[in-house]
Amino acid sequence: MLNGDSRGRIVVITGAAGGIGAAIAARFADEAGVLALWDRDPAVHKIAADLPARSAYGVELDVSDEAAVRAAFDHLGAEHGTPDVVVHAAGLMVGGSALELDPQDWTRCLRVNATGTMLIGQRAAADMARAGRGAIVVVSSNAAATPRVAMAAYGAAKAAATSFTRSLALQVAPLGVRVNLVSPGSTDTPMLRDMFGGTALDDAAENALFDGDPSAYRLGIPLRRIATPADIAGAVHFLASEDARHITMHDLRVDGGATLDM
Repeated sequence: MLNGDSRGRIVVITGAAGGIGAAIAARFADEAGVLALWDRDPAVHKIAADLPARSAYGVELDVSDEAAVRAAFDHLGAEHGTPDVVVHAAGLMVGGSALELDPQDWTRCLRVNATGTMLIGQRAAADMARAGRGAIVVVSSNAAATPRVAMAAYGAAKAAATSFTRSLALQVAPLGVRVNLVSPGSTDTPMLRDMFGGTALDDAAENALFDGDPSAYRLGIPLRRIATPADIAGAVHFLASEDARHITMHDLRVDGGATLDM
């Protein structure tokens, strides 16, 4: 395995039907021996079919469904073996005022972002630990580390996911399994565009993100650019590679400096 190549490895990516997850799938597509793409959106099948991977397939899967997660890992193991890399990129944005947050929205956000991370990470780490090797990368968010007005549920859920991931990493490190985080900031995905009316970001929207919003206590983006999904995919690919073989428990912030790396 040379230069961090994942060629021939068994790779699982959740949240692969679009946005960051689809970009991660594309990054691994010409290297992975088996590329399993999991997402609750049926579009995951088309993503898999359009990739040049030698053995890519899609599975419709709700990462917060314990039985479904167990079945997906069981099928993967029976057909292909223990995964070498698991990238957990599935997530759900729930916005709204902390004072007016609907308890059902809170529960849904925690279930997908936190419980989903626990279910995927726990099973992946257990399988890898038995094999004595493997790399897990969880896509969290810089909102896990910095409070945001109107993002209380999302930030809390991502903070829970981040904390669990670090605890998992600590436990399985002696067993040969590396577990790391990538925490994006503003990234040009449908999730971000939905916050600006669902269309491509214009100059005004971009400048608003670059400059920050003092009234909402939001810092800007020092690099003055919006990340692309490919930027996040590159960070994930590095942490999953042999180039990062001595890195675990790390949270790689990919946000253009928006949270001052705090």
